[in-house]
Amino acid sequence: MRKVVLILLFITCKIAVAQSFELSGKDTLNFTDVNGKKQGKWVIKNITLHKPCYADDQIVEEGKFVDSKKTGPWKEYYCNKNIKSVITYENNRPNGYAKMYHENGKIKEEGLWKNNRWVGDYKLYYDNGQVQQAFKFNATGKREGPQTYFYENGQVMIEGSWAEGKEAGVLKEYYENGDIKSEKSFDGGNIDIAKTKTYEPKKPIAVKKPEEKVATPPVIADKKEKDNLGKVFNGEGYWKLLNSNKQVSKDGIFSKSRLVDGKVYHYDSDGILTRVAVYKGGAYVGDAVIEE
Repeated sequence: MRKVVLILLFITCKIAVAQSFELSGKDTLNFTDVNGKKQGKWVIKNITLHKPCYADDQIVEEGKFVDSKKTGPWKEYYCNKNIKSVITYENNRPNGYAKMYHENGKIKEEGLWKNNRWVGDYKLYYDNGQVQQAFKFNATGKREGPQTYFYENGQVMIEGSWAEGKEAGVLKEYYENGDIKSEKSFDGGNIDIAKTKTYEPKKPIAVKKPEEKVATPPVIADKKEKDNLGKVFNGEGYWKLLNSNKQVSKDGIFSKSRLVDGKVYHYDSDGILTRVAVYKGGAYVGDAVIEE
């Protein structure tokens, strides 16, 4: 009998707390229930995180908790108070539509994030607001269907189709003035050199001023001899690959799209270099010293 009474008291307390929170929760921030779990809307300020460049009373992120698990849209902010990202969470994991922003407030990338991968339509933007990449991903996170790269002026740079993450069919490259630059035939990611066609521009290409940025796609890299500048990575020879933040991700000699001799650069979520892995003969041999 006593056990039944205790159970009833426990249930009554839980209901009372839930009702109290439901009635006042609309205006209650940073609420923790009797079990120590975060509930409802939370606004997290830097005084609890101690991140550099933020003031103590500055909001770093905000969103909703259910039993201490992030749920629904969560906003994160830059030091300048502009939005850094709006990510949809489910059961404390990113799962849903996501948007990231440049520090200037313009959108950086957006798409549907599920099971730690992009699926469906995805876009990456330059900091001037112009689309840089328009990709399509399948349910497993591999590029599938039409894919397009753009110059910073809005002109198409590269267009083609991918299948299971690899180039398939004819891929076209363009000069920044819109003239066709090359046509390359791919099968399962492998290029058919015999079918490659290159063209000279028909119209003059404007010379950019030194202070202006020259757009190159993140997955396109330059060769030491500079003859592959602006061309699609074909997995053979020397390449310096860039990530979506235009930071070096891989640098060295490739064979069949695999890094044989060179370095792989790792960054944290803030874009700070944390590790440089060295490869020789296709095998990892250790980490290089990160220069200050």
